[in-house]
Amino acid sequence: MLKQSKNIILKVKDYSVSGEDFTLLQNETYGFLETHPQPSKEKLPEYYKSEDYISHTDAKRNFFEKVYHLVRVYALNKKLSLINNYVSTDKNLLDVGCGTGDFLSVAIKNGWQVSGVEPNQQARDIANKKTNNAVFNVEKLKEFQEASFNVITLWHVLEHLPNIEEHIELFKKLLKPNGVLIIAVPNYKSYDAKHYKSFWAAYDVPRHLWHFNKSSIKNLMESYGFNLNQIKPMWFDAFYVSLLSEKYKTGKINFIKGFFIGLVSNVKALASKETSSLIYVVKK
Repeated sequence: MLKQSKNIILKVKDYSVSGEDFTLLQNETYGFLETHPQPSKEKLPEYYKSEDYISHTDAKRNFFEKVYHLVRVYALNKKLSLINNYVSTDKNLLDVGCGTGDFLSVAIKNGWQVSGVEPNQQARDIANKKTNNAVFNVEKLKEFQEASFNVITLWHVLEHLPNIEEHIELFKKLLKPNGVLIIAVPNYKSYDAKHYKSFWAAYDVPRHLWHFNKSSIKNLMESYGFNLNQIKPMWFDAFYVSLLSEKYKTGKINFIKGFFIGLVSNVKALASKETSSLIYVVKK
């Protein structure tokens, strides 16, 4: 049961869409931060109506998008390698919040049976062309049979999901015995988060409903019977997030400053292990 503290940790603005102000409150049950107030289910899609929301498009219109898509090609192969380390036979994958389906497409070529769910109609249509119609609306999550998948992936998705406890419980039901849940989320303990504070782009309120560090992910997963198996760094995120954060802070795109802060964040993470985003591998 989620128990919210009344202590305001930080006040953050939605720089991407609405310009509205939100606060981050500490969750006393698990330790993560919560965006407050959280938009209603009906209103939440309005905050995604931005041409800047890259995961919903294959466009490469500007420098940010070109960099994002270039790095994504490399990242997709690293993600595939990760799931292949855990499953070698009976390869059944569910990608939650699959966007335009690039990861599913790569997995198919590597012999995986795949399914995906994606709330955005435009992204879903693109994904279905790449996956032979293997991508569904989010309502499909409750229609899959129990113990259907060896691996469930959430690449920068968990922070977007309302009713987080219900979703964790559902993912556990959908995983086969000894199945693997792979979660990538921003890390508010990283240097770039501490440097930019309320301007840190990875807070991305109110689209990001929850904000995690290592201990809060561990607390959340263990409370549902998962075991935290591995934590892996995501080195590229610091650069992209810092470039965007610099834009939010100054109103200007400053490639040199953004790149420098991203580099400093990664250098510090060599010792602290606190990269801008982290991948968590948890087992049922």
